[in-house]
Amino acid sequence: MCGIVGWLNWNRDLSSSGKVIDGMVDTLIPRGPDARGQWFENHIALGHSRLAVVDIEGGKQPMTRTRAAGSCTITYNGELYNTEELRKELLLKGYAFQGHSDTEVLLLSYMEWGVDCVTKFNGIFAFGIWDSRNESLFLVRDRMGVKPLFYYPQTDSLIFASELKALLTHPQIPAEINAEGIAELFMIAPARTPGNGVIRNVKELKPAHCLLMNRQGIQIWPYWQLTNKPHEDDLKTTIEKVRYLVIDSITRQLVSDVPLGTLLSGGLDSSIITAIAANQYKGHNQVLSTFSIDYVDNHKYFKANDFQPNPDAPFIEKMSGHFATNHYAFFFDTPELIDSLENAVLARDLPGMADVDSSLLLFSRKIKENVTVGISGECADEIFGGYPWFHRHDLQNAGTFPWASHLNTRLQVLSPELSERIHPLDYVNRRYQEALKEIPYSNTDQGGENVFTRVGYLTLTRFMPTLLDRKDRMTMAAGLEVRVPFCDHRIVEYAWNIPWEMKNYQGREKGLLRLALEGILPEEILWRKKSPYPKTHNPQFMLGVKEKLLTVLNDPSSPLRDLVNLKNIMTIVENPESNANKPWFGQLMDTPRLFAFLYQMDFWLRTYRIKIV
Repeated sequence: MCGIVGWLNWNRDLSSSGKVIDGMVDTLIPRGPDARGQWFENHIALGHSRLAVVDIEGGKQPMTRTRAAGSCTITYNGELYNTEELRKELLLKGYAFQGHSDTEVLLLSYMEWGVDCVTKFNGIFAFGIWDSRNESLFLVRDRMGVKPLFYYPQTDSLIFASELKALLTHPQIPAEINAEGIAELFMIAPARTPGNGVIRNVKELKPAHCLLMNRQGIQIWPYWQLTNKPHEDDLKTTIEKVRYLVIDSITRQLVSDVPLGTLLSGGLDSSIITAIAANQYKGHNQVLSTFSIDYVDNHKYFKANDFQPNPDAPFIEKMSGHFATNHYAFFFDTPELIDSLENAVLARDLPGMADVDSSLLLFSRKIKENVTVGISGECADEIFGGYPWFHRHDLQNAGTFPWASHLNTRLQVLSPELSERIHPLDYVNRRYQEALKEIPYSNTDQGGENVFTRVGYLTLTRFMPTLLDRKDRMTMAAGLEVRVPFCDHRIVEYAWNIPWEMKNYQGREKGLLRLALEGILPEEILWRKKSPYPKTHNPQFMLGVKEKLLTVLNDPSSPLRDLVNLKNIMTIVENPESNANKPWFGQLMDTPRLFAFLYQMDFWLRTYRIKIV
């Protein structure tokens, strides 16, 4: 993967803007440590930092190709998984290739099919193409939003980049947040409203959207969206199709010119990927590398609960032994997790998922010592109904986002003055209602609404991006490319219309997916009860983040103090168990993670020199 930046300005010659582009690219070096490049032409400047995975020599960027009508130049972050099919199609149309990179295939696809090329791509990507033939800038983001893309539009210019830190390096973009940005941070985070860049006037190009800027202005449109179709396949046919799509997606994503491995938790999703990858490797007389994460002394403190019914270690050992993988087990201690909270903010550019982020950052660094590409099981839960809110009526009927239904905890944190300014409940409700209006209900949904359609859509478009953001930022901060085959749009399209009764086979979370993979996984793995990403259960974590937060709150210069209700926070600090069974986000973010998040908030405000306007 890579980092991309660009600057278009109709009223300025940017041919001498190398220092600005260099500064932006500098911030993205962790995303692309292998090479960097710049390209300039009158009103446009492009930059790139590269992580070389395919066609090490021939894939250098920014890349320019010329046809009779003129030239086009691309800066691209991503992977195409149907590269060879597109290459064959372009060869038949008379195109010649200078290398075998997917970058060149993507660029020539644009030159052949124009903006409609995006409908042909199977992959994860964010890119910008300058078309000198008609003086236009074309920006695109993949269908699920696996790869990030932010931009700062003005009347006569547009600046874009893979990450917020690169935009904030540009001298024309101030590090400011207004009431909406504050509301996002305190009431929505670590999720983010699609399209919202948090920083004032910064926007995110939404997943499955295109942006075209020319001298007439900016156009933005979706090139893909979920559509309702009658599901006419019986259970047997549905199982066969799901099995085919999952295996095909994983197999396509094993292509790499550098070492590759899988992230293995012993859960259903990562085990499916590992099994299919290991069998492919075995067929080529190779051994797959697998990687797992755990925490020092976690076995001493683990207590089973509804969210985490059992530890991962025995299942990881079973999988690694069964498929004869070369397994690496990494263990991190509590001080490491706490010390990495700040680095996690620097990677995400925002306060995030606390140690859920920092542990993945540490894990990614260790993985990168052994391979450059990883494959991970994110998004199967969103697609096949794995989360508690697909199965619990109280969460389904919470009247808000089901993974953040305990709004009182968030309200307690806010100072009265801040509450009066941002109207927190109104803000959350507005964002929730916006999401509800987008849902494509089918004609067969009773009363115009199907609860599983609603929950499924909200999860795909409002919860899943949080995990994809986390995965991209933490792994790319370590120069590790991680692919997510369950995000293949073909799987999403097909699964979207499968009735809940099929998905929930035998009343089990992801029951259909389990049924579809019978014979590939050992039975005890196939039917293991869902367990989320592992977190530390060591009580020292609570003590450590509480101490960090108290240090911040006792510092008169802390920018956090003016935003929070000190009295209420101290009450929670003194009695953290009062909210123990009410995670304030998802399944993992409980009271200690709230403390860590607030500490991250203070660090972010200081380090990024955020001005509240």
